[in-house]
Amino acid sequence: MRVPVNAATTMVVMVSLLACADPSQPTQPSTIRSAAERASGNERIVNVMDACDSTTFNATVGPGTCARAGGVRFAEFVSQIQKHGGAGAWHFAPPDIETTVGTTLLAINRGGETHTFTEVEHFGGGIVPLLNDLSGNPVPAPECLRLEADDFIPPSGTYTDTVETPGTELYQCCIHPWMRATVHVRG
Repeated sequence: MRVPVNAATTMVVMVSLLACADPSQPTQPSTIRSAAERASGNERIVNVMDACDSTTFNATVGPGTCARAGGVRFAEFVSQIQKHGGAGAWHFAPPDIETTVGTTLLAINRGGETHTFTEVEHFGGGIVPLLNDLSGNPVPAPECLRLEADDFIPPSGTYTDTVETPGTELYQCCIHPWMRATVHVRG
């Protein structure tokens, strides 16, 4: 389904993203810890990536939406989602992880937008209806509807989750629902 980028589309995206903002959320991103501070060795890094262009994202969605220079312009971002079901620069790296019980996953936001790294039972949509529709994920993952302020990862921020049981765990961004990672956990 192709959705034209017009004033109505822009307004829906802006309202949706701004509605997700939580005034109690800290305004300063957490500091990315150095390798020396992660001395346990039982940690896997997941890079949370995007390539938003601050000029066009902030003008379209609202000030503070993107905190980086250059990148993919907002209209191109929407076009990529319409064509491919997602925007390639918006992803988790690596998307597939092999690990063991007790490992801590450290998600580091290396992009310019806020993201989540949310464990879900099944992949689904997120909290922005327009991005769900454009990406072909019309039904939100239930876990995305129960987010708390500390689930949002600002640019340069981090989020941790420790894997506790063997099997397969799924993680997605509840803002950009095509951003996904599958974690295979051995006992």
